[in-house]
Amino acid sequence: MALDFTAIDFETANGFRGSPCSVGLTKVRGGVIVEEGYWLMRPPEGHDHFDSRNITIHGITPDDVATAPRFAEVFPAIGAFIGADPLVAHNAAFDLGVIRSAAEVSKIPAPAFDYACTVILSRKNYSLPSYSLPFVAEAAGVPLQNHHDATEDARACAGIMVDIAGKHGVDSVRGVFESMTLAMPHVDAYNPSTDELSKATRSALERMVQMQAGIAAGTARGGRSSWSTEGPNPEPNTHADIAHPLFGQTVVFTGDLSLGRPEAKIRAAAHGAQCASNVTLKTTVLVVGSGFTAVDLRSGRLTSKAKRVLDLQRRGQGIEVLSEGEFMQMVG
Repeated sequence: MALDFTAIDFETANGFRGSPCSVGLTKVRGGVIVEEGYWLMRPPEGHDHFDSRNITIHGITPDDVATAPRFAEVFPAIGAFIGADPLVAHNAAFDLGVIRSAAEVSKIPAPAFDYACTVILSRKNYSLPSYSLPFVAEAAGVPLQNHHDATEDARACAGIMVDIAGKHGVDSVRGVFESMTLAMPHVDAYNPSTDELSKATRSALERMVQMQAGIAAGTARGGRSSWSTEGPNPEPNTHADIAHPLFGQTVVFTGDLSLGRPEAKIRAAAHGAQCASNVTLKTTVLVVGSGFTAVDLRSGRLTSKAKRVLDLQRRGQGIEVLSEGEFMQMVG
């Protein structure tokens, strides 16, 4: 066997996973990058509006993709580039979810993939204050100059996978999982004529109907939800995908996100996380809003909960800090 795989990174136009506007791909053979691919695309029809928050993150605008082909036209080329390779992504639940949801709303099939998530693997191989891509890339000795450029992110993800394989002295992605006594994750193929829509896609379609009904009735509202209510801590979904990066984590929220804390907790719990209201010795993940990015850990622009987390980290407690964008990618 050889360390052969394709790393992938999608950027999306809005909060729905099925709205890809760009993708970067990095092909690795024998632990060496041999080819890269990049496509701009229009998201599937009806899901192609651009959210200002997404534009702020990746810099891609509607004008940039105005003449680009839609996802359904680009996906055959993406699939041909990947071939039979296992896919590797940083927060693979998001990138695999992009393929599935975009295929669903485009009414096209999608193949099955074996895959690896470098967020999950990094948690088991590095000790870091955040497992955001820039932090992990630095730990792996991989350059990353322009985070959220799909090509650079895919290239950094590939370098992280190679570094982790080297740590375990193995020569395949599957070998990494075997050396850690873990099963390699797998996602099934999607057939639009027989398979049900995923929960992420159903939720997005329901929101579209509700929004259209609200606009028609003149009751649609914009703006941010209030964070004044912490809300209850729902029970974690024990039947969630154990390969999801939030499964089994104890999550606390701080700062102002784009949705209320009760809703954020519901979404986290749906993926198997136990939500809590305060940072304690059980906390494993802190989600920080208010425009926070991972580099703010170094600048000190933090809430009181985040400062408490840094104090616990210095004492040896393993707590990961996520930005709003990273959390929203994880929960769709």
